[in-house]
Amino acid sequence: MDRNTMYKAALDRIEGADAVVIGAGAGLSTSAGFTYSGARFEKYFADMERAYGFHDMYSGGFYNYDSSEKLWGFWCRYIYINRYMDAPKPVYQDIFERVKNKNYFVLTTNVDHCFQKAGFDKERLFYTQGDYGLFQCSQPCHKETYDNEEIITKMVLSEGYEIKDARLVKPKGAVVSMEIPPELVPVCPKCGRPMSMNLRSDCTFVQDAGWYAAAERYERFLRENRNTKTAFVELGVGYNTPGIIKYPFWQMVENNPKASYICINKGEAYAPREIADRSVCIDGDIYDYTDRNED
Repeated sequence: MDRNTMYKAALDRIEGADAVVIGAGAGLSTSAGFTYSGARFEKYFADMERAYGFHDMYSGGFYNYDSSEKLWGFWCRYIYINRYMDAPKPVYQDIFERVKNKNYFVLTTNVDHCFQKAGFDKERLFYTQGDYGLFQCSQPCHKETYDNEEIITKMVLSEGYEIKDARLVKPKGAVVSMEIPPELVPVCPKCGRPMSMNLRSDCTFVQDAGWYAAAERYERFLRENRNTKTAFVELGVGYNTPGIIKYPFWQMVENNPKASYICINKGEAYAPREIADRSVCIDGDIYDYTDRNED
């Protein structure tokens, strides 16, 4: 079966499903253009590459900056372009158009908020690993998170950038700063310790009330649809954290004879033999299989 035929089979399973569960990993945002090296990195971090010697955004997140002002000089740009700017390609919007009239829920390990920006109902989203748009106490001394859009915007503006049409723009001929003023360094409103991003990287990750509410909505959706014709659609999920999406999807499909498994992922698209007859696995770039590229 060629890939176009397989894609048609996948769409038929989604269209005929009573419920659709989307599981999304980093490969989906990569397909949408959220790359962390190359031209996109050079556009926003060429000065830091020259100064610090790292060659991609991911490495920049682990660099040992010698001040909080320089640390947040890096992170404010990183957060703004990966959380508050739209992805270069409309992959998420195309997926939304495909499922917006279906009974759906989204489970994702991505932290860039692309689903909600594309129109997905926030009550049908569970971001298990956090959100670039939230701060928390680095200790943490309490279990709350804080929206950071306003302070992140102030930070990037303080470096000399402009914001036009929700995009970060370097004024022509301008030399931007690589650090923010001391007064903009975020600190915990309770204990005064440094703030950090709400990302699951170690045991300090804060699961706030919103996290638990989303987890309960997801579990309720699975309970309500456990015996229905459910399509489990896995997009761009690798093996960094397979226990969150991939393995549970396989197990739920195996336990429900009405369910099907769909996987689109570049380089890692397959299903165990127990569910192979109810699976459609496509090895490729997700963008190539969105509505704008079906022909």
